[in-house]
Amino acid sequence: MPEGDTVWQTAQRLHTALAGQALTRSDLRVPRLATADLTGRAVLDVTPRGKHLLTRIEGGLTLHSHLRMEGSWQVYDSGERWRGGPTHQIRAILGNAAHTAVGYRLPVLELLCTADENQAVGHLGPDLLGPDWDPEIAAAHLLSDPSRPLGEALLDQRNLAGIGNVYKSELAFLARVTPWLPVGELPADTPARLVATAHRLLDANKNSFDRRTTTAAGRRPGDRLHVYGREGRPCLRCGTAIRKAEQGDGSRARPTYWCPGCQSGPIPSSRHTS
Repeated sequence: MPEGDTVWQTAQRLHTALAGQALTRSDLRVPRLATADLTGRAVLDVTPRGKHLLTRIEGGLTLHSHLRMEGSWQVYDSGERWRGGPTHQIRAILGNAAHTAVGYRLPVLELLCTADENQAVGHLGPDLLGPDWDPEIAAAHLLSDPSRPLGEALLDQRNLAGIGNVYKSELAFLARVTPWLPVGELPADTPARLVATAHRLLDANKNSFDRRTTTAAGRRPGDRLHVYGREGRPCLRCGTAIRKAEQGDGSRARPTYWCPGCQSGPIPSSRHTS
């Protein structure tokens, strides 16, 4: 699933291509929107909210989309060949005279009244890259269920919006605790430092030229992350082999990485790790 900084980048590309111009093409390829026609309406803005995208359109309408694991929005110049996937994977097309935005494999696509956007995103906690960011509220949300493992609490978008599986593992490493440590057992100053680090990293990565998340800046060239995706490789800090296990977030289990040498706290039984 894309992280909040990746969704922010997608919103910026869509906004640059579409905002302020009337749509000359509108094709929403999901059954409940098959008869919707936005042609002739101007796109007002494209705003990210956590991992959600809100495309606001003239006339009080918002096209809400979510990428989840496989979805993407691609922007093409007029006349450019589309390369985002086969035609049957296209779920949305929004175009003007200069650009066409194509949504591939979008698992969530709905047309709302702009006044009703809270139906889609009102449950979200403070947005790490949004104007509503509030570190004190985010830290309080994280601690609201003291028995919950840190990794699950970080992924819960109701606590703070924008953290995905990569940042979950990286933030736990930087806090020197395992993702399975109950949040109520974190050292007293850790929640505030953790949410501040999350904000700093996402903000730094949102303008990444190559769109690749980096949390290990200053390490050896080519080492972008401390633990995520580095199973079996030596820790950049202590040299211990990085390990991997599945961790649930309330909806599904996700691969989780940690360093046994640097991070203290509980870990899964050996039959669940590699």
